[in-house]
Amino acid sequence: MDTPSFTSEITVLTAYKGVIVVGWIALLLIAERVAPAVARPRDPGAGPLGSWARIGRNLTLFAINGVLSRVAVIPLTLAAATLPWDWRPEGLGLGATGWAVMAVDLVILDLWIYWWHRANHRIPFLWRFHEVHHLDEFLDVSSAVRFHAGEVLLSAGVRAVVIIALDIPLATVLVFETLVLLSSVFHHSNVRLPRTLERALSRVIVTPSIHWVHHHAVRRDTDSNYATVLSLWDRVFGSRSPTSRTPDMPIGTEGLRETRLLGLLKRPFKT
Repeated sequence: MDTPSFTSEITVLTAYKGVIVVGWIALLLIAERVAPAVARPRDPGAGPLGSWARIGRNLTLFAINGVLSRVAVIPLTLAAATLPWDWRPEGLGLGATGWAVMAVDLVILDLWIYWWHRANHRIPFLWRFHEVHHLDEFLDVSSAVRFHAGEVLLSAGVRAVVIIALDIPLATVLVFETLVLLSSVFHHSNVRLPRTLERALSRVIVTPSIHWVHHHAVRRDTDSNYATVLSLWDRVFGSRSPTSRTPDMPIGTEGLRETRLLGLLKRPFKT
């Protein structure tokens, strides 16, 4: 491996990822305010973003995970994707390079994240961490980055195993992370799309109308619509909810209420 060339390539890819994601977030932040799908709840003293307390909780969790990503998630992913073990069998054509192989890898990773998301709802230990994401009682761009640090670490560990097992190249992992972030910000956003456009998009990718049902404060809907990028997985595996999004749909976790930041951080560890 040409180390200087490899390092330069990864630096460029990471820079592109950052620019694309930040630009996408900025665009949807504007779109949410120009054409909101649902009226934003207002609290006394709330600013232009809505409830400062809620936004503050979400962004603080995001900041914590940003630090965690630097010290643990990125090194773990880098180590998993650069192991010189050549597990990928050439006889199956999986050792080839190029856009076609990357596309296959991306679909495999999207299928993995579908099942990982589903496991986070079905396995009580994982749900204790993932529930922090679902306790948010309104959805917008900030909801897409609201996760407990424990869930981030668990996800990174399981993903590293998948990367090693399938010998996924680091460049593909970075592209996949970018797609996941773009998709997550989009389908959590409070953007009003033309009905025909959203219907057409929902046949291929996860849209707000699909994912908002996943955040419906009714458990049977919370335990559905697990897909992240491609919407087909819920249809294939029978987890698509028949519920349609409505403007007055309550968001959150059935029977529970949002709590303060410290409570969110401690919640998975309470008996």
